[in-house]
Amino acid sequence: MTISIGNDHAGTTYKNAIQNYLLSQSIEVINHGTDSEDSVDYPDFVHPVAADVEHATSDFGIIICGSGNGANMTANKHKGIRSALCWNTELVALARQHNNANILSLPARFISLEEAIDFVKVFLKTSFEGGRHERRVEKIAPQ
Repeated sequence: MTISIGNDHAGTTYKNAIQNYLLSQSIEVINHGTDSEDSVDYPDFVHPVAADVEHATSDFGIIICGSGNGANMTANKHKGIRSALCWNTELVALARQHNNANILSLPARFISLEEAIDFVKVFLKTSFEGGRHERRVEKIAPQ
């Protein structure tokens, strides 16, 4: 499995911890994030993650910014991307089960580092349920 990860300055510590966790699980990581806490523009680090998922260079993406909103909005501009902004494990599970989310957006300023790791674990172990949710997911992209 390959995970593409990107972050702005608010998510550097989170990115490093998540990356270390993923590597400890023998998951390949493509790091598009900044390694600094100096102010940067989140789209510069999110577009490459979304492009990796869009073009199947990676299986999933994880994006991190202060609120998670800007990163999430940016990722969802890409074709075939279903990025979900999550702040608890139930939302993470539902994003995968019902929406077939392929990118997890994390709000670094509103969750703990431990929660972020838990969210990644839930995101990666939860499968899309399909069924009635499949037709809904198919309607997300403009017709």
